[in-house]
Amino acid sequence: MTQVDFYVLPDAAPRDRALFACKLTEKAFSLGHRIFVHLSSEDEARDLDELMWTFRDRSFLPHGLAAENTRIPVCIGFGQEPGEEFHLLINLSSEVPRFFSRFERVAEVVNADAGIREHGRQRFRFYKDRGYPLETHKL
Repeated sequence: MTQVDFYVLPDAAPRDRALFACKLTEKAFSLGHRIFVHLSSEDEARDLDELMWTFRDRSFLPHGLAAENTRIPVCIGFGQEPGEEFHLLINLSSEVPRFFSRFERVAEVVNADAGIREHGRQRFRFYKDRGYPLETHKL
């Protein structure tokens, strides 16, 4: 069964969520995992794609947009279905992706923004009501 981890950030800045997603992606990649990062729109996906090139001076994450290439270790998507070969789903969208159960783990990143926090609560209830193992990490 898919393990779901909620990471609760103390600030409301949207960039903090994206930076945390980059750091989480980097850690998972260093452990040999393939990662699918899911966002709500193409614009958000392109912004994250750009951030992954620059978020840390001396790091490199082999990544790209899922619409262009799903063979790379880190795919950034905004609506397309991922393949079966990914280990971790990092969800930055406001909805539970319909394909989440294909993954060993799901990371939900929530911050202090009222709207994002409320959508996070709704996703938490969704997973809890269906019996998925949940863990919350307050950062």
